[in-house]
Amino acid sequence: MNWPEITHSALRIAAGLFFFPHGAQKVFGLWGRDPVNLASQIGFGGLIELIGGLMILVGFKTRWAAFLCSGTMAVAFWQMHVPEAVGKLGFPHGLHPLLNGGELAALFCFVFLFLWGNGGGSFSVDAWLARRGKR
Repeated sequence: MNWPEITHSALRIAAGLFFFPHGAQKVFGLWGRDPVNLASQIGFGGLIELIGGLMILVGFKTRWAAFLCSGTMAVAFWQMHVPEAVGKLGFPHGLHPLLNGGELAALFCFVFLFLWGNGGGSFSVDAWLARRGKR
């Protein structure tokens, strides 16, 4: 059993599975939230979360999707979490993800950065397409 390959794909699948519902919530107004205006920055981010999350979940064009999703989460952290906490807590504490509520955005950002650098793994559509193209 190749544990690095299995855990790599498991991380990708879990990240996509946990990420795309954030987009579905924004885009379709699911789970107690009203849909957002898709022409807004939050709406555009929701589309990235929904489509990018599904692409990461199945491992299709993983590097591109992960790059875009990582950037989206970096923007979410710095634009949504840090300024609010800086106003409430003061600058030194506003940068800490635990205190500014940005742990999830920061963690997603770095998981997607890992997937951008390492691809979708052995159990992905990308790997299947690569194997199919070699025949």
